[in-house]
Amino acid sequence: MHQALLVPEILLDIFDHVNESVDLPSDDPPCERLLSLQSLASLATTCKTFHEPAMDLLWANIDELEPLLGCVTRLHPMIYSSSAGPSWSEGVEPLSEHETHQFLRHATRVRSIDIISDKNFHLLTVFPTETCIFPRLQSLLWQVKAPNNIYLHLFLSDTLLFTYLRAIHPASKYIGTRCASLEALTIGDAPEDLTTDESFLLAETIRSCTQLTHLGCPPLEWEAWNYLSNLPTLLKLEIGNGSQPLDRHDLIFAPFLNVTILNFYVHTASYTITALQRSEFPSLLQFEMHVQVMPLAQAEQLFRALSRCNTCHTLEHIVIFSFDPDGDSDEEPVGNSLTAITQFLHFTQLRTLGLVFENYPVYLDNDLLLEAMSSWPHIRYMTLANHQLRPPTITFRGLFDGLRLCPHLDSLQLHIDAVNIDIDPETESFQHTTLQKFNVGFSNVEDVEAIARIIFSMLPRVEKVRHGNEDEWIQVNEHLEYLKSSAVLDRHITPEPTPVT
Repeated sequence: MHQALLVPEILLDIFDHVNESVDLPSDDPPCERLLSLQSLASLATTCKTFHEPAMDLLWANIDELEPLLGCVTRLHPMIYSSSAGPSWSEGVEPLSEHETHQFLRHATRVRSIDIISDKNFHLLTVFPTETCIFPRLQSLLWQVKAPNNIYLHLFLSDTLLFTYLRAIHPASKYIGTRCASLEALTIGDAPEDLTTDESFLLAETIRSCTQLTHLGCPPLEWEAWNYLSNLPTLLKLEIGNGSQPLDRHDLIFAPFLNVTILNFYVHTASYTITALQRSEFPSLLQFEMHVQVMPLAQAEQLFRALSRCNTCHTLEHIVIFSFDPDGDSDEEPVGNSLTAITQFLHFTQLRTLGLVFENYPVYLDNDLLLEAMSSWPHIRYMTLANHQLRPPTITFRGLFDGLRLCPHLDSLQLHIDAVNIDIDPETESFQHTTLQKFNVGFSNVEDVEAIARIIFSMLPRVEKVRHGNEDEWIQVNEHLEYLKSSAVLDRHITPEPTPVT
């Protein structure tokens, strides 16, 4: 054996490289993952020096309990026989006390486990209630349905850092006390609004976690929200679906001093608006909201609340997406449009702005676009989608006046007046050399050659205009491709030398 392999750091680096395919996403080719596992297994049987580090990596990440149950002599043929099916453990006796030693042989090596099914839990009844069978576990994905959540305690290690729970349930109240180092907790959306007992249990669970940096959960009642506002470790907060009200009208929460990411994935905007109106986020960098039902009046309220919760000097990323797949939103009167874009002019550090509303457009004209672009000198991505097909109020002249003020913009979606052309690329020297993705949505176009020349001359890095599948824009892109290919050809033609006389 080469002497370098006796150096633990070098050996671990080599094994980590072998292990890379094991940690690939599950949609990667399974043969690569299998090859890495087989390589680690071979290394573990090569020599004593290789055995421990290879086995640690081999068992670090497992799905379900079968790999450990397969170490039990009695169960091995049931699991790995050619006739074994998903229900192989039905009617099988629980582990004996002697067999627990076989089952636990490699449990201390497990760092991450994904539990989807509860079909094998009855085999574990031999373990006492207070037992943790994975003493070095760091990541737990618990996707088990009730009622077998009573076995959750077997997985609650004091080394646990990340936990995903499919839903809130009584066993979750042990998380904060048994997993004192827990940093990230995600609780899946409830299929229906939480009951009073479930809401209390959720709040109790969260208040028991004192080191959280990342929390994702259904809407919280006011006491839990108040607790989080005073939790200095919290950096990322994500709120899922539900309609739990923040019903203390007299309550103003302490500032969320260190939260940098705030996301809402909700059915209506009411909870979000109330939370923003009563809170401050002086360190916030990212705000995202995906909402199904949000009337125009609520959108105006939301924009106003977001601009007043002490985020104007820090917020860099705003994405608000409203799309109602179930048709629960009331139709807005024809002609209504969202004019509250001016509320965002205060966000001077903005890099990303995405506003997509199904039932009404965001109003923007040349003057307002110019004011916005002058307020956002760092903007890189901007989407203002218009699903209502209202007549555009921004011209090419207004667009390029705004682009002059945003040298870093590389992605833009905007409804534009491409019929009434008010600019001549032959007389303009300006080029925006950063913009690469340009989406005009369902904008109409008539003079396809003129539009192609404008884009070719003034937006040289745009290879293709994205659009709503209008035939005319397909022609614009064809002509744009022709102009670009002709320019390349011209650059490669060497002029003939002038004859010497």
